[in-house]
Amino acid sequence: MQTVTAIYPGTFDPLTNGHLDLIARGSKIVDKLVVAILRNSEKGTPLFTVEERREMITEAVAPFDNVSVLTFNGLLVDFARQQGAKAVLRGIRAISDYEYEFQMAMMNRKLDPELETLFMMPAEKYTYVSSRLIKGVFQLGGDVSSLVPPLVMDRLKAKTAAE
Repeated sequence: MQTVTAIYPGTFDPLTNGHLDLIARGSKIVDKLVVAILRNSEKGTPLFTVEERREMITEAVAPFDNVSVLTFNGLLVDFARQQGAKAVLRGIRAISDYEYEFQMAMMNRKLDPELETLFMMPAEKYTYVSSRLIKGVFQLGGDVSSLVPPLVMDRLKAKTAAE
């Protein structure tokens, strides 16, 4: 029997409850789920370092026996091959996400026809949640505690206190 490994890539800056929702549900579908933190993102200056994000995600996914956390650089298809992954897990919150994710999935398929993309929608209560929105609202003094794991909330508060 073949085991199925999937990669859930992203910047996770910071990890949200929407991400955790997809991790929890994705981990039930595949044998092994690798949460893969992209080291060099084009999304601007990150709030948390890659190492801080790795630590937070590792702690948050500890209850899931089949989930691991790694970092990667470069093409996702190359990382997926290195991990022996057969699928990429991606979350879609809105049509705008789908358009971008569709393009990425088609490019990944072009680069590696054996790599499938699994699209999942987050739980309804997280459909509007994004890391960018979390950072913006938090930095302006808004309460995001119901949208991120408690350990992330603690790190957000510590970042603010250090500034």
